[in-house]
Amino acid sequence: MYNVIDYLENSTKKHKNKIAVIEEDKKLTYSELASFSKSVGTFIASKGLFNEPIMIFMEKGIDTLIAFFGSVYAGCCYSLINPDFPETRITQIKDVLNSRFIITDEDHYELAKEYFSAKNVYVITDLKNTKIDNKLLDSVKNKHIDYDPLYINFTSGSTGVPKGVAICHRSVIDFIDKFTEIFNFNDKDIIANQAPFDFDVSVKDIYSSIKVGATLLIVPTRYFSNPSILLDYLCDNNTTTMTWAVSALCLITTFHGLDYKVPTKVNKILFSGEVMPIKHLNIWMDHLPKTMFVNLYGPTEITCNCTYHIIDRKRDYNDKIPMGYAFPNERVFLLDENNKEVTEKNVTAEVCVSGSCNALGYYNNKEQTAKAFTLNPSINAYNEVIYHTGDLAYYNELGEFVFNGRKDFQIKYLGHRIELEEVDKSIMKCEKVIRCATFFDEEKSKLYAYYSGDIDKKELVIKLKELIPAYMIPTKLIQIDNFPLTKNGKIDRKKLMSMYKEK
Repeated sequence: MYNVIDYLENSTKKHKNKIAVIEEDKKLTYSELASFSKSVGTFIASKGLFNEPIMIFMEKGIDTLIAFFGSVYAGCCYSLINPDFPETRITQIKDVLNSRFIITDEDHYELAKEYFSAKNVYVITDLKNTKIDNKLLDSVKNKHIDYDPLYINFTSGSTGVPKGVAICHRSVIDFIDKFTEIFNFNDKDIIANQAPFDFDVSVKDIYSSIKVGATLLIVPTRYFSNPSILLDYLCDNNTTTMTWAVSALCLITTFHGLDYKVPTKVNKILFSGEVMPIKHLNIWMDHLPKTMFVNLYGPTEITCNCTYHIIDRKRDYNDKIPMGYAFPNERVFLLDENNKEVTEKNVTAEVCVSGSCNALGYYNNKEQTAKAFTLNPSINAYNEVIYHTGDLAYYNELGEFVFNGRKDFQIKYLGHRIELEEVDKSIMKCEKVIRCATFFDEEKSKLYAYYSGDIDKKELVIKLKELIPAYMIPTKLIQIDNFPLTKNGKIDRKKLMSMYKEK
């Protein structure tokens, strides 16, 4: 298989009239999903675009899914941009993609025209009415290879500019085939999608679903502010599968949602994005005694996940839940500061990954790509590209990988990867701020920042909302008169951290 569109076409042949996707009161069969996607693909292909990024400017939903598959039918890749992002971030992403084709919906059409050239903006409802040209679509598919990019997801960048991670068809096919087999995804599953469509957790939801002929249940974002409505939605739709970010699962347990209602038909819960707190995992396992729970690990750059650990209910996890072992056809190993592979137990080093899973790199950013994707230093006979995750881990006594923090200033917060340097740069863009330093309290899962300057916290938050997404704004802003400095005149981060812990 060379193209993920084969997943959709194969499942459409087997399950033509089956519901492929549900979004509140809207439903679409596999046949309808394929047909609308082909219409969108026909329109894009008729413009002569191939292997170019199609920008999808709308919130997640059924039409977004159609825009994704339509882009793929046209031989292009897609990148979803959240209309709620601050203008600065949207402009930054626009400049990186330089897309000649933007798909939006009627709700965001006027806004899209403000951000992009009006002649390049198209409304999804119009594209869905295009007459399908199968001959054109076939000619496009014949030019396709599995190394062509499929999607571009943006992560935080240390330079202050978001990085677009480009993932190809081969990587997704290789991962999803193994992922669905290992965890027994099948056509009876109702997969509840929690993650935004610009977050790679959703890649597992979307492509696992269409590969096995399951039903994708899109959970509206607003439901996560009301656990009772959220649980009603999961239960009413007979959810069987939840591949969710840790923060979303903890939201339910924090507000005692499972005391209200338990989604009893859920047979597997796979979590990732952050370290799962044991007490929250235990609450879920107590309420779902027969459900399989899986800890997944992996950054966006390696196509979803590279290691997994199936929770053993008889095992004591009070120390740490391990990252587990590598997925098939993914080489995961540890490199020390001297680029030497670490194989000993209990020695912390950087997690590195090689294989078909690795991204093509960062879109339009050769400099950052060269830093993160290098040649394996232990192989001289041929070139093996490896990705440096920046995450630290060690082997436990069972030979499992165990996460042990970050090598740099990147953190995982609310399911997102954030460069603390980007938060710092954004705070410093506020004129009245003199200095700042951002930290992450992993134990309490709180992002906080110290700053000095003549600006109160409320005003600073308002300014930050214009520069970065809400999930990147520190939950705690601490104003101080002067920063403690090291002998070299740098901000004494250790002293600041101790000050925070003393509060």
